[in-house]
Amino acid sequence: MATELATETDIYQEAFQALRERLRKRGGNELPSWMERLRESAFARYEKLGFPNVKQEEWKYTNVAPIAKTKFAFDATPAREFDATRLEHLVYPEARRSRIVFINGAYSARASALDALPAGVVAMNLFEALGDQRYEEAVREHLAHVGAADSDNAFTALNTAFLADGAFIFIPQNVRVESPLHLLFLSDVTKAQTIFFPRVLIIAERDSAATLIESYTHTGSEERYLTNAVVEVVLADGARFEHYKVQREGAQSFHMATTNAVLKRNSSYDATNVTLGAALSRHDVHVALEDEGAECWVDGLYLVSDEQHTDTHSLIDHRKPRCTSHQLYKGILDGRSRAVFNGKIFVREGAQQTDAFQTNRNLLLSNETRVDTKPQLEIFADDVKCSHGATVGQLDEEELFYLTSRGLHPDLARNLLTYGFAEEIVAKIKIESIKAQLNEAVLHRLHARLET
Repeated sequence: MATELATETDIYQEAFQALRERLRKRGGNELPSWMERLRESAFARYEKLGFPNVKQEEWKYTNVAPIAKTKFAFDATPAREFDATRLEHLVYPEARRSRIVFINGAYSARASALDALPAGVVAMNLFEALGDQRYEEAVREHLAHVGAADSDNAFTALNTAFLADGAFIFIPQNVRVESPLHLLFLSDVTKAQTIFFPRVLIIAERDSAATLIESYTHTGSEERYLTNAVVEVVLADGARFEHYKVQREGAQSFHMATTNAVLKRNSSYDATNVTLGAALSRHDVHVALEDEGAECWVDGLYLVSDEQHTDTHSLIDHRKPRCTSHQLYKGILDGRSRAVFNGKIFVREGAQQTDAFQTNRNLLLSNETRVDTKPQLEIFADDVKCSHGATVGQLDEEELFYLTSRGLHPDLARNLLTYGFAEEIVAKIKIESIKAQLNEAVLHRLHARLET
């Protein structure tokens, strides 16, 4: 079936003008002139690029026409405050006293709790950081500058242009944050076809260590909405950062996200991305290893069914010698779902003694699922150790027969084999509540009936 080309709408110009006027004097304080220039430049870039279409190689298998054609509502009203008890089941217990909550894209001070964070660690509204002399220069230096590889991404440009709220996280030198910090983005959609623009900037100074949980969920509304999120991570020499992203958006929603990370000398970035929700989702992950000894893990699990479509594009950019990267993505697909994986390891000239590998594995539980996978290597150095590969397959009939012949119900046997496939990703997760959530999703979501 021919793929429909994405077409653009003209609603964004009007919405951008309205937002510009609203933010010109936010809270009685002038926005810095550089911030206004940044937003203006980003919107001009979006207008030049337009929405991507399937004629572009990077978007060949993901058609965003449903997004481009939708007349989204740009709700400028503040999110209504929630009783914190309504959020209890959405907050991971490990981060109950270290959470920042955004409701419909707006920061909620009442729902947030930060008393578990050690002295010196900053977790605050991004626009408040702009008005603080201690942090404005750091925000100016890094905001929208971390991901140079995204200069041709219209969704990232839109996020910057419509930046009206966000999170700023600063971890001082030599500080180790024991409790994970939870960024909870909750969509409570009462108006159909609403759009949100979450933005996060994280700066970890030399020899610091922290863990972040970035989660997207909803209150159960069946309304269609779009989350367009950008997260930027800057790690100084020797910093250690663990990053979990869990996407559980509504069944009718769209989720477009970009994660950019820059790693300095001997720093470590360990990311695990979990995709469970949204009708159409895409996650672009760009990691730049900018100095010797940097190391990253970029792993993920996507679990999709019905007619869900998920797309992961990753770029691991080895810019300096003696850096290491590991990437393992696994997908479990059921129903008429579709997954796209496009991962590239890029080794620049002079980046000798690079050690990098990349693997994408997919398990198809239905004959109507489809996977388009394209792992890539682009190497301009001669003293490297790099590998990549991909697999697509179904459950092994002999293994199913063996389990059922031992008395297991066929559905339980399928679930056990499915869990075994996902377990390599689940096992690496150090947050027990996330691990339990994934266990439940893998064992119960795929239309199986557990019987003993």
